[in-house]
Amino acid sequence: MITATPPAPLPPAPFVALAPTPSVRPARAEDAAALAELSQPFVLSGELRERPASLYATHALDFLVAQGRPGGPLDGCVGLRTHPAGPGEGGRGAVGVLYNFCVAGQRQGHGVGAALLRSVLAVARARSLGALYTATTGGGGLFLRYGFAPTTAPLAPVAWAGSLDPRRNARIFTKAL
Repeated sequence: MITATPPAPLPPAPFVALAPTPSVRPARAEDAAALAELSQPFVLSGELRERPASLYATHALDFLVAQGRPGGPLDGCVGLRTHPAGPGEGGRGAVGVLYNFCVAGQRQGHGVGAALLRSVLAVARARSLGALYTATTGGGGLFLRYGFAPTTAPLAPVAWAGSLDPRRNARIFTKAL
């Protein structure tokens, strides 16, 4: 008779504290100082342009923000500005430009950027925008994973493309919606 010895029980899995899933919401004027503070490390590294807190207050409605917990610090933000079709841009309808997209260093790699990007894509579609554009000094991996493709400044909204600083050597991406 053959008898089998049951396997030894597995040791308990180690406890891993998961970071809270970020909640994405529209920014409010009172978020202006927090938006400026969140953006500052990226300004210092040259990844973002410096913007005064007053600009964040004036354009708060452009932004979505991510927070891990209500009342907690901002984990990330992204601005969405609508650009109507300009003269000579063929019957193209309004498009959007994503700007000031940043995630706090300690929250990078935890899905905050993806949550913001999914949310801003939903907002852009709800506004019936025909496409989105963005520029980044980074590799653009998140944008590529969400269907953005490299493009050139002449294909982007004229006013926005003209505001890009060529010294920053940013890559431009677009996504048709």
